[in-house]
Amino acid sequence: MSALFEHSPWVEARADARPSSGDRHADLMAVVREATREEQLALIRAHPELAGKAAIDGSLTEASAAEQASAGLDRLTPEEFDRFHKLNAAYRERFGFPFIICVRLTNKAGILAAMERRLGNDREAEIETALAEIGEIVRLRLETSQ
Repeated sequence: MSALFEHSPWVEARADARPSSGDRHADLMAVVREATREEQLALIRAHPELAGKAAIDGSLTEASAAEQASAGLDRLTPEEFDRFHKLNAAYRERFGFPFIICVRLTNKAGILAAMERRLGNDREAEIETALAEIGEIVRLRLETSQ
């Protein structure tokens, strides 16, 4: 089974080290909520940029590659690719971490609209939004692994 959290096995390890509530997703997200802010930022930063360098050089995790493909991010026109690249750069410059969205619940147009809209958020709101989106990604990964 692929990891539920991008390059962050500590979340599952901590959840496994405590009594289970019977709800794996809730247990995992409790670990994320209780993590230090630096750990939360490390978790967010472990995610790849959408349609970014990792998608081109093949270093995406299997789960991320499949998820990005499901939203059509593996089939961008040159114009779309340029727009993603510019928005990714602006987002990372503003917040210090990559834009996170559960791509399986949207499409290219929805992702681009969300990137533009969320650039107007403050950093704390974006950290909370990114963690909530990671929660959705993990929920769907759990559902497909069962």
